Amino acid sequence: MPTLSRRLAAEALGSFFLFATVIGSGIMAERLAGGNVAIALLGNTLATGAMLFVLIAWLGPISGAHMNPAVSLVAALRRELAGRDLAPYVAAQLVGGIIGVIVANLMFDLPAVDWSTKVRGGTGQWLGEFVATFGLVLTILGTVAKRERAVPAAVALYIVAAYWFTSSTSFANPAITIARASSDSFAGIAPASVPGFVLAQLAGALTAAWVARFLLDEPR
Repeated sequence: MPTLSRRLAAEALGSFFLFATVIGSGIMAERLAGGNVAIALLGNTLATGAMLFVLIAWLGPISGAHMNPAVSLVAALRRELAGRDLAPYVAAQLVGGIIGVIVANLMFDLPAVDWSTKVRGGTGQWLGEFVATFGLVLTILGTVAKRERAVPAAVALYIVAAYWFTSSTSFANPAITIARASSDSFAGIAPASVPGFVLAQLAGALTAAWVARFLLDEPR
């Protein structure tokens, strides 16, 4: 297994590119779509899915390519990640991801930190985040268990679909939710909306971990 420092570097680098892609493609899509929100969302979706495939294929063998505290939490609960490594993983994801958002803002001549005014919340969107994260974690666990080589494609395709079938456009990641609050763009989220999204994501991840024990784990 790679050293912890190497794994943390991979998590930070992966989060940097993933979060920069989500924000940067959102800004680009919004500018080019001429007010057509569906076209903007499509551009944001395709860029995110493509980058996810690349990052998981590249960094998966090093750190597991979690890039998501909810995924790391479930991995720790399943003893696939050492409990002592959980906090460093989450810290690396947050630091790398926030730097990615700042760089994306700067690339498009926006303030480095531009707090979002895009309010997202309510029962429907919280349920959307629960479902999005529940499905993402089950997709990861199921594919790792049954067809590991397909993980990059499975995760990327799931997120592409979840952007469109969930009411929240599938953030499905507490770290990226926090980071997206610092960009007042198409992909942003108002800071006040962050806690509700994060709670829904953690609930979805923990429920997925429980379901995975029944679906995937051998009886003891």
